[in-house]
Amino acid sequence: MAGDTEERAKSRNISLLRRLLPFFRPYKLQVVAAAIALLAAAGFMLMMPIALRRVIDLGFDPDKAEYIDKYFVALIGVAGALAIATALRFYFVSRLGERVVTDLRRAVYNHAIGMSPRFFEDIRTGETLSRITTDTTLIQSLVSSSVSIALRNMLLLVGGIIMLFFTSAKLTGLVLLTVPLVIVPIVIAGRKVRGYSREAQDRLAESSAIAGETLLNIRDVQSYVQEDTVRGQFGVATEGSYEAARKRIVARSALTAVVIFLIFTGIVSVMWIGARDVISGAMTAGELGQFILYAVLLAGAVGALTEIWTQAQQAAGATERLVEILDAEADIAAPANPVALPDTVKGDIAFENVSFSFPSRPDEQALADLSIHVAPGETVAVVGPSGAGKTTLFHLLQRFYDPAEGRITMDGVALSEADPQAVRARIAVVPQEPAIFAASVLDNIRFSRPDASAEDVREAAMAAAAHDFVMALPNGYDTYVGERGVMLSGGQKQRIAIARAILRDAPVLLLDEATSALDAESERAVQDAFEILSKGRTTLVIAHRLATVKSADRIVVMEAGRVVATGTHDELVDQGGLYARLARLQFTDLRAVEPSEEIEAVAVEPGVVSA
Repeated sequence: MAGDTEERAKSRNISLLRRLLPFFRPYKLQVVAAAIALLAAAGFMLMMPIALRRVIDLGFDPDKAEYIDKYFVALIGVAGALAIATALRFYFVSRLGERVVTDLRRAVYNHAIGMSPRFFEDIRTGETLSRITTDTTLIQSLVSSSVSIALRNMLLLVGGIIMLFFTSAKLTGLVLLTVPLVIVPIVIAGRKVRGYSREAQDRLAESSAIAGETLLNIRDVQSYVQEDTVRGQFGVATEGSYEAARKRIVARSALTAVVIFLIFTGIVSVMWIGARDVISGAMTAGELGQFILYAVLLAGAVGALTEIWTQAQQAAGATERLVEILDAEADIAAPANPVALPDTVKGDIAFENVSFSFPSRPDEQALADLSIHVAPGETVAVVGPSGAGKTTLFHLLQRFYDPAEGRITMDGVALSEADPQAVRARIAVVPQEPAIFAASVLDNIRFSRPDASAEDVREAAMAAAAHDFVMALPNGYDTYVGERGVMLSGGQKQRIAIARAILRDAPVLLLDEATSALDAESERAVQDAFEILSKGRTTLVIAHRLATVKSADRIVVMEAGRVVATGTHDELVDQGGLYARLARLQFTDLRAVEPSEEIEAVAVEPGVVSA
């Protein structure tokens, strides 16, 4: 799916709206009820001109004055029935529309949330949100009201034409001559409206994406004094949306003017000829009145259909954008018959000759012929300069991507043959940049295990050295932390993420710079907790600060996507090479160093990342 809105193909026809039909099928009874109410409303509307004809031809005749009361009472009765039928139509159709659009929003979101990270390399999150909200609102307008109005007017159009023939075949033929003159501009202008509508929605989605990114990173924007820059970017996007909308409005306005002129010119012409027929005695005044009323109904129906047609063009463009998401296939999915992982997971992990390139950078190898084996219960640290491929290992192990070559196994089962959710359920992760949700501290920690008790959460927080700072918050564990945890410091966010992983109690633990934002005292407390937590678990640790991984069972050194050395801290120091060089930059004593003795500010050699 191309993220560039300029290159995205435009919708060519309105048939895309058929893709909405599956969302109506579960509500067949509501569709039938709405259809009955719709038919009733159209039928009572078509009865009005007949009653009017009777009033004119009989009610105004002095010899038949007694009929006037009956026909006016009949008109009131028809009006009452019409009102009830219209109200029922509105209720059933509006309710159906709300239900269908709610299901559509859920379907799009559910599909998007199951897509792999590859999907979000091509489309920005803000644009996805725009499609779920703005585009579905356009469809909601069409489904909740416009469709029923269109169907009612189509019934009025067909029924009115039939009644016109019964009233005067001659005048009806004249009316039908004007139909092609009205339809042709509708079709021509409709194509332009559809294109402009799609462009406007794309521009609006682009502006939503810009606003979402900049507002979520407002501190960085203001820190670099880039308010005017992002204002300009947002302004260009919104102006683009306005310009496309303006073109659409011009096309619709021109279409409206042409259609109204043609319709009323045709009606006036027919009335002129009909008046001459009344004078000549070819038809009665009541018949002419009935004909005129049907003609007005037809004109109104055609005008409404014209308006709805342009709305349908807009909805078709919105549907196309939603269909792009619904039709997107996840490149990472469970096989048709996934191989089950053992009920008791040992945590035996193996990377066997794995090569991998990110889809967005196919010419750059992130991993090259890499092989690593982690025994059950072993703690393995992965170190190396930035860009060495350390975090990529974690992404592949969680099966966010599949390797181009080689395979990855957990307890002997290839991840590509297993259900990704089953794999991820056995892993707890502490990322370098933890995700903190706009909720309470309790809910954030419990995110990894929603059924955990408050006491379980408290114990996890204590193990993560988070309990003390949480209790110092205004409402303790019930404190709302703001969007992305804006009310917390970096270290506090990281400790909540660590508590979340501890609460998960998974057999495989992945720590990606898990203590990078902690002070020395908190880091020591968390390290002690990790030592307890890692017992009996397979643990992989990524760290730049080598003192934090000095006690690992084994250290794997990576560079340029390859394993260049492996061993204990002392073994690697004795071997020299990259690890010894990194250690020399960080430690004053290469043999025995405590975290508090790390050198926090050092000169960095080209291509080497320090603490």
